[in-house]
Amino acid sequence: MNEKFNLMTDEYMRTLLRRCVEEDGRSRDVTSESIVYAQSKEIFAINIRGGGTIAGLNPIAMALDVFDDLSLEILHADGEHVQDKNIALLKGEVRAILVAERIILNILGYASGIATQTKLFVDAVEGTGCKICDTRKTTPGLRLLDKYAVSCGGGTSHRMGLHDAALYKDNHLAGMEDIAGELGAAISRVREHSELRFIEVEVDSIEQLEQVLPLPVDIILLDNMSLEMLREAVVLRDASQTSPLLEASGGVTLETVREIAETGVDRISIGGLVHQSTWVDIGLDAIDG
Repeated sequence: MNEKFNLMTDEYMRTLLRRCVEEDGRSRDVTSESIVYAQSKEIFAINIRGGGTIAGLNPIAMALDVFDDLSLEILHADGEHVQDKNIALLKGEVRAILVAERIILNILGYASGIATQTKLFVDAVEGTGCKICDTRKTTPGLRLLDKYAVSCGGGTSHRMGLHDAALYKDNHLAGMEDIAGELGAAISRVREHSELRFIEVEVDSIEQLEQVLPLPVDIILLDNMSLEMLREAVVLRDASQTSPLLEASGGVTLETVREIAETGVDRISIGGLVHQSTWVDIGLDAIDG
């Protein structure tokens, strides 16, 4: 589950780029039309101002035919952490470049911000064996791009949505009198969907963990547990007859992620990889000569 996220298709990116063109005026750039010769061609450098982990160049390159007569030469690949460098060259008619400019820079700055934030967390737990995972707390309509950016930062993609994995959370378990029995029956039913990537159950107490451990689940989500509870959960899992992965979640920060990883959990899921990220400053400049 730590492979590079591979559901980023050229058609997804074409659809995204077309939406961006539509909201920007359907390719009508009245400013450029008034001052730039129609056949004028140029090369522009896309550059990162400051430092950051790149994300978004490859998806843009495979869907660039949305814009007329443009080509992109990638100088530094998605996933590279760079400082004050040109990361790509954008070539073609100047009017087309100026239509595409802000769209491309917005996508790159946004996605690279997520990748950069993710890399900070991945670096913070280096050597522990613990994986940093994203969540479904993604920007509406941009989930594929968000998850691709997380993978560029070294993170692991959690479930894509409600269809590719089963995750039983507190609201699913609310009101159950026999968690082990009722949940066990539900897991048996969902196992019929062989295409599921994993089955996961959320618990928020050691008592719930003890009820869930005997069940045939792949991951147990330890929600908002203290460090002491996380350590106890690891001990209980290691002593049990089953071996689900343990995933910590809830209120994780850069200041706390290392000590959470050192409790022995296998994964830490963090919504803030996306919703607390800051855009990377990326610009476009004409190359002289």
